[in-house]
This record gives sequence, structure tokens and C-alpha cells, in this order.
Amino acid sequence: MIAPEEREQMPKKAKAAKAAKPRKPKAIKPKAKKAAKPKASKVLKPKAARKLKPKAAKKQKPKAAKKAAKALAPVVEETAHLVNSETVFEGKVFRVVRDEIIEPGGKDVTREIIRHNGSVVILAIDNSRSKHDPWIVMERQYRYAANQFLWELPAGKLEPGEDAVTGAKRELEEETGYRAKKWKPLVKYFASPGFVGESMNVFLAEGLVAGAAHPEYDEQIELRLVKMSEVLKMIAKGAILDGKTLSGVLLYARKIAGKHGK
Repeated sequence: MIAPEEREQMPKKAKAAKAAKPRKPKAIKPKAKKAAKPKASKVLKPKAARKLKPKAAKKQKPKAAKKAAKALAPVVEETAHLVNSETVFEGKVFRVVRDEIIEPGGKDVTREIIRHNGSVVILAIDNSRSKHDPWIVMERQYRYAANQFLWELPAGKLEPGEDAVTGAKRELEEETGYRAKKWKPLVKYFASPGFVGESMNVFLAEGLVAGAAHPEYDEQIELRLVKMSEVLKMIAKGAILDGKTLSGVLLYARKIAGKHGK
């Protein structure tokens, strides 16, 4: 006979025995790997190559040729039609005419004009010691029309039919005694084209060689060599009032300043 107490302990013992028994490890079956289906590669169709049409090459004219073409192109400008001309005064240096004309605009007018052979102006420089600030040949003489002494560049009138550079060489030597090895036209302008037909031809003279001056009887000239920087100061102070001198010096100063990047 099994006592009731023992019966109560038996299930506990049985449980303990069960707990003591090692459990059989479950065999883990490896999962079958799914075979990855290869993706069907897309067949890329080659794009049809575009046919590039060759651009027609533009023919470029060289710049020098374009400039030459412009220079050679004739500029046709309409001028006045002279109806009648009367000489009012004939002097040693100029003459005064009274002209009846039809101007390009079609108007009939009468003009009183001073006719002149033209003049030359010489900007004679000595740049042997300084290219930036050369010495300039300047003259000081009394001008009755202005009723005062004026500082000027050497200048003079042209003879009838005389070449401008030939006249410039003659005037420089006559007034100053200097001769120049190098000549270059600087500018041509009309001082007062409203009633004066005189053209002013300004030349640059370099490579000066000193000599004896032989001015005309009525020319009393004080000659000086002045640095360009000093001439510019005189202009700024209003000490130079002569138009041809202002034009020549200021234009030349601007040109050499551009060359030296100032």
C-alpha cells in the first residue's frame, strides 16, 4: 500500500525526474535556398546616330583687310554749288571773298570767307633724355591781333601749292634753326571754319639737330626748350592761350600717356 503522503510526492518526483532528463536537441533542418532566377537582361537597342551636317565655314576677312577696305571706300559728300564769287579784299597773307552759293541743304546764301593757303604747326621735341617728359621747342612773341605776348609752337603759312611737310621743315629751320630727322603728321584741323578757310597741319618732329635760325624781318622770337610737364602746368594755369599750341601739346600728351599706360 502506498501512503497518501507518498502519493503526493510521487508526481513531484516524476516531474523532477522529467526535468532531470536531458531534452533531445531538435535537428534544425536547413531551409532550402530558393534559387534566384536570373533577371532577363534588357537588350539595349543602339540609338541611331544622328547625322551631323557639317556647318559651312564662314570666311573671315582679316582685320587689316577690313580696315584697308574702309579706308579705300570713297566717301561721297555733297558740297556747295558756287553761283557767284567776289573778292572784297586781297592782302599779303589772305584774301576775303563774298560768295553766293547753294548749300547742300538747298538754301541760297551769301558767305563772306577768309581764304588762306593753310598753315603748318611743328611740335618739335627732344626725347633723348626722357620719353615720358620730353623737352618741347617753344616760342614767345608779341601778337598784335591778341595785343599781348603769347607762348606758341613754331608755325607758319604755306606757300601756294607747297607740300605741308615741306613747309613744316622750312618753317622750323627758319624760326628756330632746328632740323629734325623724323617727321610724322599729328593732326589736321580748322581753327574757325565758320568764316576762315585756313587749315592747320600739325606735325611731330623728332631727332632734333640744332642750327642757326633766320627769321623774317617782322618776327622777333624768344626761343625756349621747356619740359612737357611744365608746358602742361602752364596750360592748366591759363598761361598758354594759343589754340594750335593747346591742340598739339594736349593731343601729344594724351598719346604718350596711352602708350605708357598712364
